[in-house]
Amino acid sequence: MKTQLETKLAQYGQDHLLKFWDELDPDQQTQLAAQIDAIDFDLVQSLINKKAAEGSSDAEAMRAEVPPAITLDDFADSASYDAAAAIGKQALANGELAMVLVAGGQGSRLGFEHPKGMYPVGPVSDVSLYQIHFEKVMARAKQFGAPVPMYVMTSPPTHEETTAFLKEHKFFGMNPDHVRIFCQGVMPAVDDDGKLLLADKDRIFVSPNGHGGTLAGLVDSGCLQHARELGVKHLFYGQVDNPLVQICDPALVGYHIQSNSQMTSQVVRKNDPVQKVGNVVEVDGKVQIIEYSDLPEAAARLTGDGGNLKLWAGSIAVHVFDLAFLEQSSGQAETLPFHRARKKVPFVDDAGAAVSPEQPNATKFERFIFDLLPFAKNAIVCEVDANDGFCALKNAPPAPSETEAHVRAAISDLHTRWLTAAGVEVAAGVKVELSPLYAVDAEVTKERFAAGTKISEDTYFGPTE
Repeated sequence: MKTQLETKLAQYGQDHLLKFWDELDPDQQTQLAAQIDAIDFDLVQSLINKKAAEGSSDAEAMRAEVPPAITLDDFADSASYDAAAAIGKQALANGELAMVLVAGGQGSRLGFEHPKGMYPVGPVSDVSLYQIHFEKVMARAKQFGAPVPMYVMTSPPTHEETTAFLKEHKFFGMNPDHVRIFCQGVMPAVDDDGKLLLADKDRIFVSPNGHGGTLAGLVDSGCLQHARELGVKHLFYGQVDNPLVQICDPALVGYHIQSNSQMTSQVVRKNDPVQKVGNVVEVDGKVQIIEYSDLPEAAARLTGDGGNLKLWAGSIAVHVFDLAFLEQSSGQAETLPFHRARKKVPFVDDAGAAVSPEQPNATKFERFIFDLLPFAKNAIVCEVDANDGFCALKNAPPAPSETEAHVRAAISDLHTRWLTAAGVEVAAGVKVELSPLYAVDAEVTKERFAAGTKISEDTYFGPTE
């Protein structure tokens, strides 16, 4: 076995991966051999040989415009909103929607050594991110009388624990036949000499291949085929760390369908020209995302009519895809390019000693799902107020934003606004939380509560039959 591996690795100049082979026991040797066999060395070599993916040129950025957009003004216009919502509701009633939840991240930055989806964020209930998302999907299915399949993408570090957690909680009441859990792929990292790094003597360092791995994962796991067989036509995509995701919102889905869009992106209006979010723009007729690091400040500060920020659409990683578009894209190997990222990667050196670098020492390769945008016909963006649709859990205190405290407050504040709009009196300083299975949005909240109802203490309105 060693000779065959040496021959294979020598072609790519990666035979150092076997440096400690003779020190390994048979199980370790088998593990390392399997990992080597699973790596596409031709792909890795092509990425090593290729220059780093270049961002948009300054000239392109200066030509950038906001793509066709459904703004908050459109959502506030009753005629526009009602027409779109009716289309979305019919699609849901027809069973044409499925949910893709990207949940490969760990909670390490939060001091939580488990999959991030398991993190408790309910402001009153302490329910997990996973429970909130599953209940939203079930609420939509119950609301419109048709199943909404749930596809959860994990990563190698989170897959087993996530699967066990969801099974232990019986998918929070969701029909197991409508849940699929699949694992995204991985990619090795390379040092400045193009050499793959060993994480240990018997293990090559690999990391998840980016949220762009969703596409290949949906195909390889059979989830796209499963969706097709169930009559699904549109996939709603969101990240597990954002409990405010407006999962399968009828109006958002309706605007997507109404516009014949193959890929719709929900965005927030930037509050700062150089805000660290991806900028959804249109350049020469193609919608794309220019990362904040690639957007020249001169372009970022451009203003349009009325002195408002010209490139205002900030990505929040919420999309609606046409299933047929994803099927078509999955057959094109280069649809999603790999991007390079300089990172600090721990490794074992030639002496077998563990090294934890203090500075970036290696290049990781990742794919991003938003790179599908230039290939999508009639792509549009739909604006959402961040207070209504975006507050991601990313940081531990004392970070100024996106901490557990911020997320819990955002959930309670959102539900308080729904209740207030329904004529409910919520006492100052009181925390309220609505299970999606009790009230999934403002419209349902108004149906559930009688005007004049008073809430004077912290209250969780839990799931109901």
